[in-house]
Amino acid sequence: MITQSYLTDLTDLTYKINGACIEVHRIMGPGLLESVYHQCLIEEFTIRNINFKSELRIPVNYKGKEINCDFSCDFLIEDQIVLEIKSVSSLNEIHRAQVLNYINLLQKPKGILVNFNVKNLYHQGQETFVNKYYDMLF
Repeated sequence: MITQSYLTDLTDLTYKINGACIEVHRIMGPGLLESVYHQCLIEEFTIRNINFKSELRIPVNYKGKEINCDFSCDFLIEDQIVLEIKSVSSLNEIHRAQVLNYINLLQKPKGILVNFNVKNLYHQGQETFVNKYYDMLF
């Protein structure tokens, strides 16, 4: 049984992730390669004592067989939230589908998509997604 404190922890973790992304964006600004933001987030998560896995390999099963492919998400935070980062002119549906696929394949309740190539990260650069695993928490 999921408790209200778990949902509160998930919400608090979302705020912590967004805060770390905003800090990186505040210092580095828009217009850099995704790899730069990735490395900066590794440092920021470490400073903030946020547990994460970087470039986590995602298992893909097809008809009951694990397919050997190089498929990974940018970050898995606290084994609960997938964070996918971009540095593109605008987010599009393929980016959103990517995050939804990641959270479904990893069976995680929440995913965050962040685009660092915007002027205001909070208002323009982040989207949050939930799936059936989130719904099952209720």
